[in-house]
Amino acid sequence: MTTTPRAPARQRWLIPTLIVVLSVTIGGGLLLREVYRPSVVEQPSVPPALPESSSLAPEAQPGPGLVVMSPDALDHPQAQAVTTLIQDYFDAINGKDYPKWTAAVSQERRQSKTKAEWLADYRSTKDGSILVYRIETVSPGELRVFVGFSSTQDLADAPVGFPETCVRWRLVLPVVLEDNRLRVDVTMAGTPEREKCTP
Repeated sequence: MTTTPRAPARQRWLIPTLIVVLSVTIGGGLLLREVYRPSVVEQPSVPPALPESSSLAPEAQPGPGLVVMSPDALDHPQAQAVTTLIQDYFDAINGKDYPKWTAAVSQERRQSKTKAEWLADYRSTKDGSILVYRIETVSPGELRVFVGFSSTQDLADAPVGFPETCVRWRLVLPVVLEDNRLRVDVTMAGTPEREKCTP
């Protein structure tokens, strides 16, 4: 009877050693590929354009009064609370509801207008095509809400120095936490961006 000679010990370890070396080589290659892969730089999000109200017939201006949030604004952890606040704020103006407006604004903002002054300021104003396109956290109790909207008003009630019956606005509303509620604070100094609604 013939017997097959046993392979020397060195040959028995050759295959497992090759497997280990190949595994390490492949793993190292994959790791290096990840390390030296060009990183994808995220471009800063560009605020979307205002809701398009220019295609609306004059009698349909300023557009719907429902607040719309951009994807960027929706990513903010307080997006839902801000949506509710901004909706209340514009509903108060559109409904000429002074008590609702005072509930949506800070004490300092409330003190800046008497009821008679507020009603006179907004007597013919109607706001629509409202877009919250960004929310920034300034501090734990302070936000900046970037809003675009259109407003219509009688010519006599048009903004000072801008005699138009339909205006498209872009502005920043400061929002503060007061009495455990978010409220719109006194607006920042400076003229907000505005343009005439195109026919």
